[in-house]
Amino acid sequence: MLDSFLNLFNKSKLNNNTNEVDDHLMLISGILVETAAIDGKVDNSEHSKIIKSLIYFFQVSEDKISHIVKKCLERTNEPNSLHYFTSRINKEFEYERKIKLLEIMWEIVLADGKIHDYESNMIRRLSGLLYISDVDSGNAKKRVSTKIIRN
Repeated sequence: MLDSFLNLFNKSKLNNNTNEVDDHLMLISGILVETAAIDGKVDNSEHSKIIKSLIYFFQVSEDKISHIVKKCLERTNEPNSLHYFTSRINKEFEYERKIKLLEIMWEIVLADGKIHDYESNMIRRLSGLLYISDVDSGNAKKRVSTKIIRN
């Protein structure tokens, strides 16, 4: 799944501009951290999954990713953070990329082996904010669940 997300990222209009890549790194890190933190804490398995996903996705150093994730963790639950992230993602991501991002969010939510009510509510909210249909959201969850069961 991350391979296809990486391919979508590489095919995008993004050039090799470091600032642009850093901006997208911050955007995606922020939304993943918000998703993981919705149940009140980001546990080690969720944190690790976020770091690994971002390293693989952006192919940058763990130090850089850790620094950005730390900054995002410090800003979790700020009043307008979800609106900021989702509005930017809607402007800059195609529908297919948003589906892949949703799959990564499901991986983060399922990293601790449980789906808390707050987490499933957050995914529903994000799906709506990202204009992802209920059918596509449900299919994304099924794909991730199937992948986790196979592993």
